[in-house]
Amino acid sequence: MKKNRIRLFKPALSNEEILEIKKVFSRSWVGFGPKVKYFESMWQNYFKVKYAVGVNSCTAALHTALAVNKFKKGKKVLVPAISFSASAAVVVYCGLTPVFVDINKDDLNMNFEDLKNKFSKDCVAVIPVHFGGHPCKMEKIVPWAKKNKLIVIEDCAETCGGDYKGKKLGTWGDYGCFSFEEKKIMTTGDGGMIVTNNVKRAKNLRSFSFHGWDKDPLLRHKKSLSKSKKIINHWDYDIKELGYKYNMNDLMASIGISQFRKINWLNNSRTQLIKIYLHQLKKCKNLKFTFPYNLKNASYWMLSIRCKKRDALIKYLRKKGIASSVHLKPLPLLTVYKKYKSKIPNALRIWKELVSLPLFPELKKTEVKYVTDVVKNFDNNFGKY
Repeated sequence: MKKNRIRLFKPALSNEEILEIKKVFSRSWVGFGPKVKYFESMWQNYFKVKYAVGVNSCTAALHTALAVNKFKKGKKVLVPAISFSASAAVVVYCGLTPVFVDINKDDLNMNFEDLKNKFSKDCVAVIPVHFGGHPCKMEKIVPWAKKNKLIVIEDCAETCGGDYKGKKLGTWGDYGCFSFEEKKIMTTGDGGMIVTNNVKRAKNLRSFSFHGWDKDPLLRHKKSLSKSKKIINHWDYDIKELGYKYNMNDLMASIGISQFRKINWLNNSRTQLIKIYLHQLKKCKNLKFTFPYNLKNASYWMLSIRCKKRDALIKYLRKKGIASSVHLKPLPLLTVYKKYKSKIPNALRIWKELVSLPLFPELKKTEVKYVTDVVKNFDNNFGKY
C-alpha cells in the first residue's frame, strides 16, 4: 500500500467528461456560449433559484456577489476566522473591512454568539462559510442578518447539493457561491457559480463578471439573427461601470455539465467513505472528529480529525504513504490580515489540532481501511510521539 501513495483529494473524471469536451471542440466554440447557459439552467432547476451565473472561480463569485451591492468604502463585513483566504480577500477587494468572527468549539463554522458580539452599525454583510461541507446555523444567521439589514453571502466552496433543514445550502442567503476548483465536490478544472433570487441584482452579476458590458454578448448575437424587422447590431454595447473578466467559458461548462449529472453519486460516495472512517476511528482515545458529521442528505468535502500531536501524526502518515494536510490557518495569523485584530480564542486553539485525511469519490474502501489502521496505530502508541 505504501508504494502507491494515497492522495488527499482527487477529481472523479471519466470518459463522460471527454465526450462533452469533444462536443465543444466539434463546434469550434470554446468561449462564453450556449454550454454556459445550459449549465446555468441546470443549476437553476436543481437549486430552484431564479438566476445562476457561471464564473471562473468561487473567488470571482464571492467578489461579484459582494461588489454589486456597491457598499460605501470602509464598511465592515463579518467573516469566519478560519476559512480559505478568498472569503476575506473579496472584502478587501471591495474597499471594505473584514471583521473576523470566532468559530464554534465543535466545528469550524462561525460562532453565532460571537457573530452578534462583533456586529456594529458599520457592518453591511456577513459571509457564512459551510466549512468542509458542514452547514452553518443558517436558521439563526439569516433572520438575525435581515433584522440588522445585512446581506448574506453563503460561501459554499466546500459543499454542493447538501440539504440543511429541508433547504439547499446556497439558497438560504441573498447569494450562494460555489467552487469547481480541481479538488472540490465537483470540478470544471477551475470555476464557480453564483445563485440568487435577487431580481434587482441578477443583471448586475452578469455585467460585473463580463467587463461591465450592459448587454449579454450571447443574447445580442441571438437577437441579431432573429426574424424581427427591427435591425439589431450584434456588436453594439456600452460599459457604464467597470467590471472584471470573470465569466465561465463553454469548455469549462462542458466538464461541469457532465460532473453535475453525477452530483448525487459524488456526494453519496464521499458519505459512504465517511461512514467507514467514523466506524473505524470511533474508539480512538487521543483523536476526535472535527465535525459532528450529519450525513443525511449531506455534501461533505473533507474528512477532518483533531489531534493534539498534529505535526507528529502528519509526519507518521507521510512515512506510511498517506497524504494529509491542515485546513486551515486562522486568517488573522496571515500577514496581510494581521492589522484586522480580533479576539478568536477557539480558532487559535483548534487550528493547531487539525488534520485532513484522504477523501474523494474514487477512494477505495481498502485504502480507507489502511488509512484508519495507520491512524489507530498512532493512537495506540500516542505516548511515544
